[in-house]
Amino acid sequence: MVEPRVHKLNEREVRPDGEYVLYWLRWNRRAESNHALAFAAGLANRLNLPLLVLESLGSRDPYANDRRHTFVLEGVAETAARLRRLGAGYQFHLARRKSEGDRVVYEAAQKATAVVTDGYPETLAGPTAVFDVQAYAVDSSCVVPTNCIEARSYAAYSIRPKIQRLLPQYLKAVPPVRLQKRFGGHAEDTGNGRRERSIAFRIPHEPIAKLVASCEIDHSVRPSTAFRGGRVEAERHLQLFLEERLRRYSGEKNEPCAHATSDLSPYLHFGHISSLEVALAVQDYAREHKLVADEFIEELIVRRELAFNFVRYAKRVNSLDELPQWARATLDKHRPDPRDPVYTREQFESAATCDDLWNATQKELLLRGKIHGYYRMYWGKKIVEWSATPEEALAMMIHLHDRYALDGQDPNTYANILWCFGLHDRPWGERPVFGTVRWMSRAGMDRKTGVKAYIQEIEYLERTGKEQIT
Repeated sequence: MVEPRVHKLNEREVRPDGEYVLYWLRWNRRAESNHALAFAAGLANRLNLPLLVLESLGSRDPYANDRRHTFVLEGVAETAARLRRLGAGYQFHLARRKSEGDRVVYEAAQKATAVVTDGYPETLAGPTAVFDVQAYAVDSSCVVPTNCIEARSYAAYSIRPKIQRLLPQYLKAVPPVRLQKRFGGHAEDTGNGRRERSIAFRIPHEPIAKLVASCEIDHSVRPSTAFRGGRVEAERHLQLFLEERLRRYSGEKNEPCAHATSDLSPYLHFGHISSLEVALAVQDYAREHKLVADEFIEELIVRRELAFNFVRYAKRVNSLDELPQWARATLDKHRPDPRDPVYTREQFESAATCDDLWNATQKELLLRGKIHGYYRMYWGKKIVEWSATPEEALAMMIHLHDRYALDGQDPNTYANILWCFGLHDRPWGERPVFGTVRWMSRAGMDRKTGVKAYIQEIEYLERTGKEQIT
């Protein structure tokens, strides 16, 4: 285990009478290529104890909905099966009521010798949990641990050499997890004075739709038409990208109907696959088939980890105060500029603008839970143009993306949204509303991409509910 990935959360000692090492799985929902799981397994082996993995899904998030819950639950049985083969215990807790907190986690920690959890920027994950036993957080979300970049980087050009210098050290496969002691359950109080052994595997067995319906969440956001959650689907998307899309990525990535992108962002966000294993697979495939994968690796590692760097050091990821000074100044200068049209939240959310391309991008978000990357830039820039103030535009983008996108509430989400206001960018020619912040036009989209074909594809999806791609 590379130490910069590991952050000790307290100065507590291990619990001498603990029954297992607890891995609280919060972000990295996988048994493969998971540094946190590997660290927890190594700790369990050193202590001659079994490993219990605990995953929970709560209902307190204001944007918890059928789409996000379904996607997570679709991967639970796969995670359980893979952990069973490793010899770890696995328990999944579905908190159906908003009033439920992390009680189940702290109860499990009371019987643990030590606790390991996933490292993630606190600005999104919330304050680090406090345990009364030795606890660690392990970064398995990035190829280069976020701790290795010791200051905020303000553009790709500034973080790129730092990452490239560290890649030889960190772009290596995670060793397979091997547990010396299988998990056979632990003692639980039955409430009648007796203590019994719990089952090693506790997962919901009801149909997913029924489980989701029983939760106090937003039931108006339906599951995605395009994406199913879980490790198997993540691996399928990766294989599809390698075999059919990688050779076309550089030339066609900005053309939605070419379907040349990986579509892995939902699986990266929910941790069903790691950016490390994707990078290694792409490099190996490109080398074997004499392909060039530099542009994809740039997006996967440099741009993605620039977003994690931003979230790590930003005070508030939902504030224009995090923009560079030039962007704040130019937006303020053009604050009095007239906007026409100006749309309401309801008009934006229901895809009821004067622009059929923008409406199609919003419908793609409503139906698939993801907007093609290049068209998402246009989607965001037009919200800036059609909102009364930059602050209203930012709030609208965050609301729409956090509510509907499977890759929402992610470091990339907030970095990409704030890019629409000048984050990680440079000044351009001055114009109304935007000032020197980059602008995108409908004419440019018509000239550069197949807008008509894209609109037709989304109209077909809206009309039939069927995807024309797999």
